[in-house]
Amino acid sequence: MTYKTSDNPGHTNSWYAASANDKRVRPRLEGEIEADVCVIGAGFTGISAALELGERGYKVVVLEAERIGFGASGRNGGQIVNGYSRDLQTIAGRYGHDKAVKLGAMSLEGGEIIRSRVEKYPIACDLVHGGFFAAFTEKQVREMEAHKAHWEKHGHTGLEMVSRHEVGRYVKTDRYVGGMIDRLGGHIHPLNLVLGEAAAVESLGGRIFELSRVTAVEPGPRPLVRTAAGSVRADYVLVCGNAYLSPLLPEIHGRMMPVSSQVMATEPLDADLIESLLPANYCVEDANYILDYYRRTSDNRLLYGGGIGYGGHDPKDLTGAIRPNMLKTFPQLRDVRIDYAWGGNFALTLTRIPHMGGLSDRIYFSHGDSGHGVTTTHLLGKILGEAVAGHAERFDVWSSLPNLPFPGGKTFRVPLTVLGAWWYGLRDKIGL
Repeated sequence: MTYKTSDNPGHTNSWYAASANDKRVRPRLEGEIEADVCVIGAGFTGISAALELGERGYKVVVLEAERIGFGASGRNGGQIVNGYSRDLQTIAGRYGHDKAVKLGAMSLEGGEIIRSRVEKYPIACDLVHGGFFAAFTEKQVREMEAHKAHWEKHGHTGLEMVSRHEVGRYVKTDRYVGGMIDRLGGHIHPLNLVLGEAAAVESLGGRIFELSRVTAVEPGPRPLVRTAAGSVRADYVLVCGNAYLSPLLPEIHGRMMPVSSQVMATEPLDADLIESLLPANYCVEDANYILDYYRRTSDNRLLYGGGIGYGGHDPKDLTGAIRPNMLKTFPQLRDVRIDYAWGGNFALTLTRIPHMGGLSDRIYFSHGDSGHGVTTTHLLGKILGEAVAGHAERFDVWSSLPNLPFPGGKTFRVPLTVLGAWWYGLRDKIGL
């Protein structure tokens, strides 16, 4: 299939890249410079940390191997989904009630950070409020009811159950038996969000270098970060590469696995048609283990995503992987043209909980948001900034969580994870 072509060099050929507000290329790093903090990675985590530090008066340099938002931050479904990739009941069972309370207290903050920064700077990223979680089975409805009750114990008051006859207020399809809305959820143009946040970093004196892949990180009292044409000497280094981090730091890289997901965008639809499909303009994700997610865009496209590629491999036919599910949901779109289709990787940990910690008392890292990165990256980037500023209480909570390597090592981690995903996918299909 032939797709439209973006005029945004260095980015994947996505609707986001084509509709980005800022397409200018920042300079490469050349020569030796100094900073208070050097951030590796200009995605949500790195830019969130840099913005937090800039607001605190720190001199920050950000190094990006490709372009700002090149990875998952600029390719995802654009959904503001609160919480983590594992629910708070699971977190309590694994790590204890005290840790669940502390993580629960932070679980809405990522979305709050996004909304406050969009207003403060201001950032044109098509922010829309409201999200809908769709249930295929009564079992999934009961699980949502349990999640809602547990969320409310941690202060989330924006949830509301949706009956079968009310589903049509949010999505016009007969696939779902009910669901739950989150009034504190929402959706955005993620690439424009991270570009707007990057511009805010620069407005505070921060410097961002693109096409500046890190080749070495030398620890010490003032670590040195090297690229092919320059270096940064800093008091602190924050490693925020996530799924696109090179094997440069094996103690980090070896504890995550890149996983691909695929997204496509239709041609602009008639305004009456798109409003009939998603009348409340909420974003939607279903409750299956391997889920679909979709939403309206500002120019009336349907942006539809889903699928999983463990190890970070996209299918050869992106549209072929996504379009059948879109047509199950909206068969009336059978003749609609697909203008863009793209894939991208996110970082998965074995526990499905983000991995945050320190390689030394001067080098910190955060990665592995495991599919819930839009909000979690904003939270953890802020927490990295807090730690540099000497307020490490929340950083210590996250860094205390056990993080384990994938069984089977690099050779067998993909087939073993695929086997587990197949089992959970089968459970969804047969309603277990």
